Amino acid sequence: MRKAVYAGSFDPITNGHLWMVEEGARLFDELVVAVGVNPDKRAEFDVTERLEMIKASLAEHPGVGVESFENRYLVDYAASLGAQYVLRGIRSQSDYEFECGMRRVNEDLKPEVTTVFLIPPREIAEVSSSLVRGLIGPQGWQQVVRGYVPPPVFEVLVERYGRGKS
Repeated sequence: MRKAVYAGSFDPITNGHLWMVEEGARLFDELVVAVGVNPDKRAEFDVTERLEMIKASLAEHPGVGVESFENRYLVDYAASLGAQYVLRGIRSQSDYEFECGMRRVNEDLKPEVTTVFLIPPREIAEVSSSLVRGLIGPQGWQQVVRGYVPPPVFEVLVERYGRGKS
């Protein structure tokens, strides 16, 4: 049984993350989406809110687990779940360089856990949580942001930041 962990801050989850989850669910027998809590990062949404948005966004993927973890290396967390794989996305050259370094460290820590990289399609390659957060505010933001996040996340964003003029 092939089990993988796909971790991130998911602040909030985007359509790019959703693509990764869908591909991960197709490639692995079991996939856990894990919200990593980084105390050095100021999150827009608390962990509970992020978990709720992820679960709502993955309603069509009942076999995908959703959890959170903190104060642990991702590879240690994955091994504690019995996962043999860590799933990571690469959107750019800088992601590639960073992820290659992390993959080597992960291999040093837990050689039994393999890092698997996926490259998203061009149309969502630049979508990130920070991009989405940066688009909120100006007139018409809803029209723009709606295309980058799952519907449950869009509803949360509209509730939090208002409808304004679209």
